[in-house]
Order: sequence, then structure tokens, then C-alpha cells
Amino acid sequence: MTLLITVFSAVISTVLWYFKDRDGKKMLRVLSLMFWGASLMWLIDAVFEYIELGAEFFAPAPLDMLNDAFLGFSVTALGLVIWLIVLFVKDPENVIKNALSKK
Repeated sequence: MTLLITVFSAVISTVLWYFKDRDGKKMLRVLSLMFWGASLMWLIDAVFEYIELGAEFFAPAPLDMLNDAFLGFSVTALGLVIWLIVLFVKDPENVIKNALSKK
């Protein structure tokens, strides 16, 4: 579940980056790379878990799936928070700088 959620997040952020952020001001590249890195991490985790558990890997308990879904959404939320922090610190369109200089 975590792998699927992060892969969907990575695909969505990559499509947004490709079509909506041509100039790079929204820094969607950073978000996309974070999600692809998380997806790669969960893929490696899934491979090692499959090696360890065998066929049981494909029949998880409902509680395990729910825990994995919460973890996947938590990782996605954390990635979005980190991206927002990077975006606010870099301030590529000077929005924060202009708002602070008006006061």
C-alpha cells in the first residue's frame, strides 16, 4: 500500500511538473524527485519482504493494509510539508519577500 500511494504521488507530481512548471518556479521537480526516491525505497523494501515472506506477501491482513495505507499517506504528507518548506525558503517568485517588505 505504501508503495502504491508513493508511486501515485510520484506520477501525479511528475505530470504536474512536466505540464505546469516549465520555468521551474514552483519547484515541482523537488517534489517529484522526493516521491520517486520514496517509491524506490518502498520497492526495495517490498522486494526484501517478498524474499523473506514468500507467497504470504501477496495476502496481507486487513489491519496490515490499513497500517501501510496510513504510513503511505503520512509519507506523502511529510513530502508535501518538506516541499512547502523548501518552496518558502527559496521563495522563487518573491511572494514572501514582497509581503514582508510591504509591512
